[in-house]
Amino acid sequence: MTATPDDIGRTQPAAGADSSLTKIVAYHQRSKHRLERYAAGPETLDWSAQPNPFREFSGAPRIRLPMIADRLTASFAALHTPGAVAAQPLTLDHVAAMLELAFGLSAWKEYGPDRWAVRCNPSSGNLHPTEAYVISRDISELEDGVYHYLSRDHALERRCRITAAAPAAQPGLLVGISSITWREAWKYGERAFRYCQLDTGHAIGALRYAAAVLGWHVRIADAVSQQQLAEWLGLDRDANFPRAEREEAELLLEITIAPDADTTASWLRNSTQTDWRGQANILDAHPMYRWPIIDDIAAASRKPATQPAMYRPETSALASTCSMAAATLIRQRRSAQRFDARFTQDADSFYTMLTALLPDSGTPWDVWNEVPRVHPVLFVHRIDGLAPGIYALPRSADAQARMQATMRTDFLWRKPDGCPEPLPLYLLAKANLGKALRTISCHQAIAADSTFTLAILAEFDTALHNAPWRYRQLYWEAGLFGQVLYLQAEAASLRGTGIGCYFDDTCHELLGLQDTTFQSMYHFTVGYPLTDERIANLPPYPRT
Repeated sequence: MTATPDDIGRTQPAAGADSSLTKIVAYHQRSKHRLERYAAGPETLDWSAQPNPFREFSGAPRIRLPMIADRLTASFAALHTPGAVAAQPLTLDHVAAMLELAFGLSAWKEYGPDRWAVRCNPSSGNLHPTEAYVISRDISELEDGVYHYLSRDHALERRCRITAAAPAAQPGLLVGISSITWREAWKYGERAFRYCQLDTGHAIGALRYAAAVLGWHVRIADAVSQQQLAEWLGLDRDANFPRAEREEAELLLEITIAPDADTTASWLRNSTQTDWRGQANILDAHPMYRWPIIDDIAAASRKPATQPAMYRPETSALASTCSMAAATLIRQRRSAQRFDARFTQDADSFYTMLTALLPDSGTPWDVWNEVPRVHPVLFVHRIDGLAPGIYALPRSADAQARMQATMRTDFLWRKPDGCPEPLPLYLLAKANLGKALRTISCHQAIAADSTFTLAILAEFDTALHNAPWRYRQLYWEAGLFGQVLYLQAEAASLRGTGIGCYFDDTCHELLGLQDTTFQSMYHFTVGYPLTDERIANLPPYPRT
């Protein structure tokens, strides 16, 4: 049989793959919101008992990191032109800058007696299940080891030392991502696993943009199993989590100065980890609910060791005119709470945003090793020169054919007038969908007041066939979509907001989807923000 693009990087199905797929499909159906009922979640919330948003390891040696992001002058436009940003050396200062821009705090907010932090990497409900770990080798001023990044203090906690079996040919830097699912489940119940995976996708994008500010490259170490990653990060060490909430290993990313540098993950396999330190803190001493299905879906979707994915599209520079310093733009990113329902977005910024979603547009998509499997359907409300209605942006020729074969037969599939020729944007139907989008989005006005809203569809059946662990990857790719739109909206003096609460099958019915060939994994909306001036903005760290 001839290999198809969907087989690239895939191994033979492991024993139990059919059982895992059954569990994943059942979970996805069970965790859908429906007009007649929401997915299972807590009946009440005590906001004074919200889980601690900061994981830390008591007893682990701590390194307070310098804050140098303000010294980085690369513009946001430069991040999208290959070679435009000179690569900085791998030093502790520059690692600190990358962590600050990827996972650090961007501000503290105050409203009355309430005070909360916002971060550079967005999160569902600002609950932040994502944790970041640094694995270093021969980096100036940083001992070889595994470190947990504590965003509250902009500090590294050394979890263990690493001794390599052979001398280093070059410095090595890896970033491991994990999720604490209870942070989301506390508020969202069974649907929380979805949101943790979307947050992982946002974290991938946040790290890629932050590394680009330093002229560095990022790639996913996609051959590594999640079990191996858990061992490397110390997440499997029961002694370090005696009563604390456990973390789920997600993925490992390699940071390099040159795009074709040798892998550092292979070095880690031949090293020894010693002198483990630190006890994880308890985030919620008195949880009111338990959601065992989340543990079940986590186990069913864990990735085994595989061959590296081989998808490498040719990239081209994205035509961006945003001259703002990228570090400034990254730290000013916020989720909009309300939009101006009268505002009309210009067509140029709209087309730039869509071009930035294509797999060959460079940063941040050069981090993604997989064949594109997610494709947005757009609900346009107010874009200058475009009729309100439903549009599609298939990110591959195969996807376009599948979408046309699966969606409503009366859709037009016509290029809109004025659309740049290389952009695969198609008008499906003219319609004013404000009320419908508000209903679909759990009755949230923000989906109707935006300039446009997206439903991010995934090739569900094809992606999961023989590889049920790709369920997480579909959410990661969708979350990466969201991170692109967040920053592109900021570059256009607009703002974005991810929407995790929507009625899945009601959206599918609007598009004529009658099976699981495509499933909506995430919704996102862009518009002109209305700011609540009553909320005070304070610096993220006392030393700033």
